[in-house]
Amino acid sequence: MSSEDVLMIINKIFKAVFLVENKDSIDNIYKKYSFDIKLPRKVYDSITNEETYTDFDNATNFITKDNMERLDSNKGFMKEKIAFNSLEELINTWEEINTITTERCYNSTHVSKSDTIYDSSYVYNSTNCSNCKNIVFCADCGQSEFLLASQRSGNCTFSIRVDDSNNCSNSYSVICSNKISNSIFIQDCFNLDECMFCSHIANKKYCICNMQYEKDEYFDIKKLIIEWIVNS
Repeated sequence: MSSEDVLMIINKIFKAVFLVENKDSIDNIYKKYSFDIKLPRKVYDSITNEETYTDFDNATNFITKDNMERLDSNKGFMKEKIAFNSLEELINTWEEINTITTERCYNSTHVSKSDTIYDSSYVYNSTNCSNCKNIVFCADCGQSEFLLASQRSGNCTFSIRVDDSNNCSNSYSVICSNKISNSIFIQDCFNLDECMFCSHIANKKYCICNMQYEKDEYFDIKKLIIEWIVNS
C-alpha cells in the first residue's frame, strides 16, 4: 500500500466519525491514536537484510514469507547430518536455522507492514486480523471495514479506537460495548446512538455522561467535543 492509500482510508474514517478532513500525517495518527496497541515491529530479514515486520517480541532471526517460500521451492531447508559434540553446538545450530517468518499474509491483498493477516485487503501496520478491509493500526479484529487504531473487536465499520467491542459504526473510543453508532467515549454500553461519555447504559440516544439531552443541545456539545479531539 502507498502512503496515499493509507491516508485515503484514514480520511474516509475521519469524515465518517468526525465529519472533518484528516490533516495529520500517518506518523502523527499513529502517535495520537495507536500509542497503546501492540502492532508489528520493524525488523530485518537475516538473509537479505531487507526491512520487514513481525509480531514476535523476542526473536532475533527473521525471513520474509516471500523469501521463505522462494528458498523452500529452490533448495529447501534440510541440512546434511552432523555429529554434535555438545549441547551448546546443537543449540547454536538451532539458532542458525530458526528464522521466524514475517509478514505472514494469507489469501490477502494490498497488505503492508503487517503480520498474520487472513482473507483481508488494504491493511496497513496491523496484526492478527481476518476478513477485514481498509484497516490501519489494528490488532485482533475481524469482519470489519474502515477501522483505525482498534483491537479485539468485530463487525465494526468507520470507527476509531474501538476495543473489545462488536457492531460499532461511526464512533470513537468505544470499550467493551455492543451496537454502538455515532458515539464518542463509550464504556460497557449496549445499543446506543448519538451518545457521549456514557457508561453502563442501554437503548439510549442523545445522552451525555448518562444524562438525557435534547437533540439540539446534544449536537451543540458534540461539535465542541469533536473540535477538542481533532485539534488536541
